[in-house]
Amino acid sequence: MNFIYDLHRTMMSQKLILVYDGDFTQETTKSILAMAERNLDSSGEDSGIKRKVFNVMVEALQNIVKHSSEQGTQAGSLVSRSAIFMISKDDKRYCVLTGNPILKGKAVLLTSNLNELNSKDKDGLKEMYKEIIKNTQISEKGGAGLGFVDMARKSGEKLEFTFSDMDAEYDFFCLKVNISREKE
Repeated sequence: MNFIYDLHRTMMSQKLILVYDGDFTQETTKSILAMAERNLDSSGEDSGIKRKVFNVMVEALQNIVKHSSEQGTQAGSLVSRSAIFMISKDDKRYCVLTGNPILKGKAVLLTSNLNELNSKDKDGLKEMYKEIIKNTQISEKGGAGLGFVDMARKSGEKLEFTFSDMDAEYDFFCLKVNISREKE
């Protein structure tokens, strides 16, 4: 049972204030957002910063819920509909971190899209956002690709991401969005 203490120490050292690992549904998302909102409200944080953090959380959670339907639950496989969502807070910033399985074939396109997004400055992101809305490129998942653009715009920073090999079909997609605690 030492893993409990090890996990606690890791969470403390990483300054994690909320962690959820499991299946993501609309109901789960609502519960996570309610807990996070209470945590933010009780922190005494500036309302503008709270709004940014909350907006990024909503987009990140919607991304997980939308794409979790792509994962199968194969017996004996690491691949499941399970994903992870975390929030950390230190003196300078909040970090919204997510991780979920993604088909290897989609990782290449996602990498390309995120690298293009990260190459944009504030005005470039604004134009990208307008262009997507103007072209109303709605996907079969119900999104127009605005989620990542919106997260980048709200955070004002580059989106950090990695892929870890899970098996022959899936990679584990990890995303980190930093939101400064300093008032603009």
